[in-house]
Amino acid sequence: MNDTPDKKPARRPLSLNKGTGAPRRSGSRTTAVVVEKKKKRLIMPGQAPSKAAPKSDAAPKGMEIKKAPKVDEAAEAARKLGLSKAEYEKRQAALSKAQAQQEDRDALRRAEEAERRARMEEEKAALDAKRREEEEAELRRLEAEEEARQKAEAEQEAARRPVGAPTAPTKPVEEQSALEKAGGRIKKKRAAPPPARSKGETKRRRGKLTIVSALSGDNERQRSLASMKRAREREKQRQRGGGGSRDKVQREVVVPEAITVAELSNRMAERAADVVKYLMQQGQMTTMNDVIDADTAQLIVEDFGHIVKRVSEADVEENFLIDDTPSEEKDRKPRPPVIAIMGHVDHGKTSLLDALRTTDVAAGEAGGITQHIGAYQLKLKSGDQITVLDTPGHAAFAEMRTRGAEAVDIVVLVVAADDGIMPQTIESIKYAQAAEKPIIVAINKMDAYEANAQKVEMDLLQHNVITESMSGETIAIQVSAKEKTGLDALAEAIALQAELMELKANPTRNSDGLVIESKIEKGRGPVATFLVKRGTLERGQIVVAGEYWGKVKSLMDERNKQLKKAGPSTPVEVMGLDGAPMPGEPFAVVSDEQKARELTEYRIRLRKEKENVKPSAMASMEQMMAKMADKVSSEMVLVVKADVQGSAEAIKTSLESLGNDEVSARVIYAEAGGISESDVNLASTSGAPIIAFNVRANRQAKELAEREGVEIRYYSIIYELLDEIKGALEGMLQPERRETFIGYAEVLEVFDISKLGKIAGAKVTEGRVERGSGVRLLRDDVVIHEGELSTLKRFKDEVPKVQAGMECGMGFKDYHDLRKGDQIECFTVEMLDRVLD
Repeated sequence: MNDTPDKKPARRPLSLNKGTGAPRRSGSRTTAVVVEKKKKRLIMPGQAPSKAAPKSDAAPKGMEIKKAPKVDEAAEAARKLGLSKAEYEKRQAALSKAQAQQEDRDALRRAEEAERRARMEEEKAALDAKRREEEEAELRRLEAEEEARQKAEAEQEAARRPVGAPTAPTKPVEEQSALEKAGGRIKKKRAAPPPARSKGETKRRRGKLTIVSALSGDNERQRSLASMKRAREREKQRQRGGGGSRDKVQREVVVPEAITVAELSNRMAERAADVVKYLMQQGQMTTMNDVIDADTAQLIVEDFGHIVKRVSEADVEENFLIDDTPSEEKDRKPRPPVIAIMGHVDHGKTSLLDALRTTDVAAGEAGGITQHIGAYQLKLKSGDQITVLDTPGHAAFAEMRTRGAEAVDIVVLVVAADDGIMPQTIESIKYAQAAEKPIIVAINKMDAYEANAQKVEMDLLQHNVITESMSGETIAIQVSAKEKTGLDALAEAIALQAELMELKANPTRNSDGLVIESKIEKGRGPVATFLVKRGTLERGQIVVAGEYWGKVKSLMDERNKQLKKAGPSTPVEVMGLDGAPMPGEPFAVVSDEQKARELTEYRIRLRKEKENVKPSAMASMEQMMAKMADKVSSEMVLVVKADVQGSAEAIKTSLESLGNDEVSARVIYAEAGGISESDVNLASTSGAPIIAFNVRANRQAKELAEREGVEIRYYSIIYELLDEIKGALEGMLQPERRETFIGYAEVLEVFDISKLGKIAGAKVTEGRVERGSGVRLLRDDVVIHEGELSTLKRFKDEVPKVQAGMECGMGFKDYHDLRKGDQIECFTVEMLDRVLD
């Protein structure tokens, strides 16, 4: 032991003695422990276990043996993760469950993959078997045809052989079969020879073409069965002496004034290439899309062996003319009246309709004005239905109002009680009177403080509109769209007027009517609003509207509800046309596509001929002289894109009406639909900005416009658009030169000064003269010079001006031919900005 009492003895770890096998523990005392291993006792069946023997491995007195504690692995793992044992066991159970589910999914996926592969192998085997059967059947058919051909050739050879000529001896079947048994063995009958092949023809490839077989050295193209069949057919025709044995079908061919080569060949049922070849032989180099005249077409038809029927091209249009023959009374049924709400801008037309149908359309219109015609049906409280056309009131939409008046039965003229008769109100009255439509006057805004209905009726007398209160026949109703008063009286007046007119139509005849509006929507294509006047329009029918035609794919009402058919007086949106027709164009149902195509091609050709009419020499000379006289003739080129075709047309008409002889706006392209890359390319080529009305450019068009430097101006209100273009045109005008006379002076003497040149000593006889003003030198009342007054002196001093009766010295800028007695006229010049009327 260590002598130092402060230091404790070093503790040694617990270890086992290798020699004796007894464990040792550290401490002040070391005691050897001997552990005896107890043998297991086997108990035989039927033998009772003996009593427990006393423990022989007990430790000596004073010594205890401590057993090692049992480690709980779950608790230890939970402690390391910072979790409780319950949470750890719960997590382990969840992981085991997820692992089991994943294994189930993997097994299911492997089973499905195996099933799919087996199914694909079965389908592939079935397709291969079917293909092999088809090839074998085709080969058998070709072999049969070859045998038949050889048999026919043998018969022809026998027929050509002279009578009595020796023929090859034929042996009976029994003798042939006996001869085949030679040398004790039976010879098989030789199979039929394979089909004869032309020289250089290789054996047809059979089976699938694989990469190995394609690269195995035989790179020559193999002939197909169809190629072999065509070769045999050509050989047969050659042996028969050509293909002229078939009878040619003679047809009656309708030949208009102008027709394309492709269309003529189609009507003759001949190949277009043959017709082109015929024209080339005649010295005319044409293609299938070239147009030929009626005389050339007649020669072609006659040379091809057909019968010619000459017709005028206008006959196509005449045959399309809508049949106005009235139907029998028993076939005519009552139809709803079609009314048009017309009047001045901001007089409450759309608000009045909102009050009738309890919806808010005015909120959807930019600036609170109607930009295009809206067509829809209203069901009144009485149960009656009316079809309404809400026409714009702005001056730019005059043509749309005209179309609205032509398409309707009754015109409801809306006049504001506070504003009275306005310019567009007068235009609406003229349209209704020209179309001979009855007018119902709705005096709106009766809730306003300045409302005066009597004054409105008095003003209407000036335009031949006499109301009932003025002893006339025109119905006048006082309403207020804001307070919703007088609406029942207005609806009753419309129903009464419709009853007096006895509106009826035949729903069973071919449908016809008018195009109210058209547009091109993204994802839907051309969409046109039709107003059916007579007949019933159904899905699947072929319609022609203006220069466009198509099969009706979809019919929808104003609530986007799909319809199967639309009867008389029904507005409906139609999809299926190949373009957006112009509003106001009539539409009608035709029997087949051929008639529709002929009619639209004729109309397109007629329009192009009108556009390409060259001005006469006199007109060209007049234009040239006018430009020389004006010296300046500026033109603003524009591209217009709008949401609907009617708006595009109205904007084009309004823009081209602006300007005068010096400046003008020319719209080179006006269509409905969004701005595309082709529109930007057109604007870039022509150097024109793009006017976008309620439409936007797509991303590609925007990027192209930025690269090309094309300006796109967006508008949503019509009068803002017109005001800006008008301002731009006024900026292009040359300023007006205004000249003001200020005085006369007479030259008394002429002085020659070395530094200044000749100076006129003059006396102001009238008005005054000013330095810097314009002057004209008159000699014998003839103007010989016009320039500027550079020097004005009174005695020796420069003065700004000299009054009448005084003498002064006057010098001209860059002019010195002055004489005694000359007259000097002085004037001032102002440059004023000009405006368009």
